[in-house]
Amino acid sequence: MARRVVITGMGAVTPLGNDVGSFWAGIRKGETAVGPITKFDTTDFKVKLAAEVKGFDVTKYMDFKSAKRMEEFSHFAIAAADEALRDSGINMENEDPYRVGVIVSSGVGSMQAHEREQVKLAKTGKIAPLYIPMMIANMASANIAIKYGMKGINTCIVTACATGAHSIGDAFKAIRYGDSDVMFAGGCEAAVCPSGVQGFTALTALTQNEDPQTASRPFDRNRDGFVIGEGAGVLVLEDFEHAKARNAHIYAEVAGYGATCDAYHITSPAEDGSGAGMAMIIAMKEAGIAPSQVDYINAHGTSTHHNDLFETRAMKYAFKEDIRNIAINSTKSMTGHLLGGAGAVEFIVCVKAIEDSFVHVTAGSKETEGEMDLDYTFNEPKHRNITYAMTNNLGFGGHNASLIVKKFEE
Repeated sequence: MARRVVITGMGAVTPLGNDVGSFWAGIRKGETAVGPITKFDTTDFKVKLAAEVKGFDVTKYMDFKSAKRMEEFSHFAIAAADEALRDSGINMENEDPYRVGVIVSSGVGSMQAHEREQVKLAKTGKIAPLYIPMMIANMASANIAIKYGMKGINTCIVTACATGAHSIGDAFKAIRYGDSDVMFAGGCEAAVCPSGVQGFTALTALTQNEDPQTASRPFDRNRDGFVIGEGAGVLVLEDFEHAKARNAHIYAEVAGYGATCDAYHITSPAEDGSGAGMAMIIAMKEAGIAPSQVDYINAHGTSTHHNDLFETRAMKYAFKEDIRNIAINSTKSMTGHLLGGAGAVEFIVCVKAIEDSFVHVTAGSKETEGEMDLDYTFNEPKHRNITYAMTNNLGFGGHNASLIVKKFEE
């Protein structure tokens, strides 16, 4: 029998704030975290803006020696996991460590390690001994498990911008079907670096707009690319009976998960939206709900021409006419695109939206066009009761993930 899966802890490191409280406060205000890139000299770069994490001190979470043995994406992941663990109230001394797992993934691992060590290799013929274990994407999950003694399921899912959502979805399944009692799940990324920015610029995926207030404007007629961001989101998912037995605070319940592939193109979503739309349909089927019961959709909404148009088609494919009664928004309008971290941070937004009965504004976006004729929450936020929320993430390669979270009722 499938078990109920609830959310008992959350942690975040984002361009808007380095914990869930400050992040959500910025979201509620409609603030943008986009600004000039400070991590490297952009003089010769076409792209000048990013959504960087600010004021982050890794030594709050580990000693200096440990920090030097990890890359920044792992730093962000451990900080978010630390907050989520404290928020959940879980004491690992009281848990069977083999029933507590981790799926906290990164889409690209450390591009900075590649940059740094390739220069060293070219000059000296040598490379740092820890280059590989610091760089590879699975080290976020591994480092969290090592720090807290979590010996259960431990994997890393790499599906580009759908990474965080797929990680939560697979963790949900692990608990739902009895393979784990507790899962730390989410995503992280730290790719604001020369190769990351130039790589996406070469794909014509990034905006060259230099106005921070309008650079990321999902579903707007003048959108012209995404803003790269960074950070991490981690959630504690737990078997309901396990959470109940320890009298845990329950934020919400994970109700459904859908995953598909467009099997179409390495970067573009399927033009008819059928792949992403089917992921939404599968998620609703698992949740046991009709399209009319979804109150809010946190869209992938990247601010690129293709994504926003094709994702609109996907939502129409899945919801038919019911989509016109659903509030839609894009968190990326404020945080930029956190790549592998996006799905987890946006899932946290859905949980907080249910908690506060609040749908944040899609900041910076003013006017849509043509087929993009849905309610994208432009200009001002909405206050409404939310029972079911959906979040969608689409990744290069045609990877689609849809998650449904519901208001908790015992």
